[in-house]
Amino acid sequence: MPSFDTVLEPDLVELRNAVDQANKEIGTRFDFKGSSAKVELSDKSAKEREISLFADSDFQLGQVRDVLLARLAKRNLDVRFLDLSAKPVKLGGDKLRQPVTVKSGIDAEHGKKIQAALKSSKLKVQASIQGDAVRVSGAKRDDLQAAIALLRKEIADLPIAFENFRD
Repeated sequence: MPSFDTVLEPDLVELRNAVDQANKEIGTRFDFKGSSAKVELSDKSAKEREISLFADSDFQLGQVRDVLLARLAKRNLDVRFLDLSAKPVKLGGDKLRQPVTVKSGIDAEHGKKIQAALKSSKLKVQASIQGDAVRVSGAKRDDLQAAIALLRKEIADLPIAFENFRD
């Protein structure tokens, strides 16, 4: 029975390269001279990663965020992998730190959303949540291709990818 997996995984090598390039640009820009502005990538666990943005003011923090997003775009990394909703944290004096979570793996809520979208489409496919991926299987390859097109259109808030396509 043909099947494929719907996954959410950023390219970690490109992510690290984008962070390094952002730090290099921050180090050479005149408006960041003498400031503590920087970007750090840390691994919380095997699946959880966090980018920390450091700056001296709210304005500088916005500039650091813009530099990082520009570098991600240049390296063809989707910015939807980043969760920029966290509020900046005051460190000491006037220094700020903003944690940015890197999304990896489809959580249960989005997995159910994918299942519901496929079920309501009346396509002859079945979706099952397998850990942090969603396996979609069907009788015909054409149905699976229609399911991929549907998911790309319906699930716009996540940069989902499709792998393990099997016949």
